[in-house]
Amino acid sequence: MSSFSRTGRKIVAIGRNYAQHIKELNNTAPKEPFFFLKPTTSYVHSGGKVEIPRGVLVHHEVELGVVIGKSGRDISQSDAESYISGYALGIDMTARNMQEVVKKAGLPWSTVKGFDTFTPISKFIPKSSVKDPHALKLWLKINGATKQDGTTSDMIFRIPRLIEHVSSIMTLEEGDLLLTGTPAGVGPIATGDKITAGLSGDDGTQLAELELDVIDRAEGHNFTG
Repeated sequence: MSSFSRTGRKIVAIGRNYAQHIKELNNTAPKEPFFFLKPTTSYVHSGGKVEIPRGVLVHHEVELGVVIGKSGRDISQSDAESYISGYALGIDMTARNMQEVVKKAGLPWSTVKGFDTFTPISKFIPKSSVKDPHALKLWLKINGATKQDGTTSDMIFRIPRLIEHVSSIMTLEEGDLLLTGTPAGVGPIATGDKITAGLSGDDGTQLAELELDVIDRAEGHNFTG
């Protein structure tokens, strides 16, 4: 499944799965998992460049990604682990000023989350390398300054529940990526920034890292509010 970013058909992103992140954005905690879709064309790998679209305020949201290893639907929590092939470190980039507008209008988030380069993603991490996916540390830095520093133990809904819920609505397929939510500390990026992010075990073992430069997108959509 090391080729998931080329062969996977969708990115399923869980929202509002960390209490402190919900609080910092003044959102309401969901009663069941809440998710949206991102296109796989939004992937960008470590060493690449994140593009800021014209007129857009972009925020970073570092997340643990779960790579689905086989197709399934109506998956029970007890069977969920058998559908996981591995993990990845991801960043869910968000057009925050656009999101504020569409939320007020009751419109979908596809544009907000779907720009090219809006899902930086690490290399595949085999499931055997992760002893407990709910005991991992996530961090993100901008120009060396720590902005996000959290742990997956703070998830409101754990991974088996997420897989159960999503697969009760749509089939999860081999190579799909499930982004599991972001801890507190989300904030803006700017042209010229250097983004670094990491994922490690509770013993300090480094599992994945990302390094990205931030540039302006010269063409494409121009958001005017």
